[in-house]
Amino acid sequence: MVSPDSLNIDLTAERDGTVQLFRLSGSLDVATSPALRAALMEAAEHEGHGLVVDLTQLEFLDSTGLGALIGAHRRASERKGSFRIVAPEGQILRLLRITGLLDVLRVYPSIEAALNDEGRLTGL
Repeated sequence: MVSPDSLNIDLTAERDGTVQLFRLSGSLDVATSPALRAALMEAAEHEGHGLVVDLTQLEFLDSTGLGALIGAHRRASERKGSFRIVAPEGQILRLLRITGLLDVLRVYPSIEAALNDEGRLTGL
């Protein structure tokens, strides 16, 4: 059983190792976001690499979790890499829409869409 304050991160390499795919499940909150922030920042250090963060199985996301995602987006941009988020319809996508982050972050409805940079969701 997963405790309410836990976050599972499943990390895999895609596209011959040029893309890191993070599949998150559980809660991304004040207790768990520091670990994700550290992992994303380390992955974003690789010049020109892509990061895809799959939030499909995420149950809860708070402002500290959003901060970790925004920080990784910034770091990837500084290193000429890409940062994409997978968030299908539901509570997490609604949060990204309400906060205006759909216009800042590159959000996609599926992993395949994110990997191919097709079908980006926008706040409009």
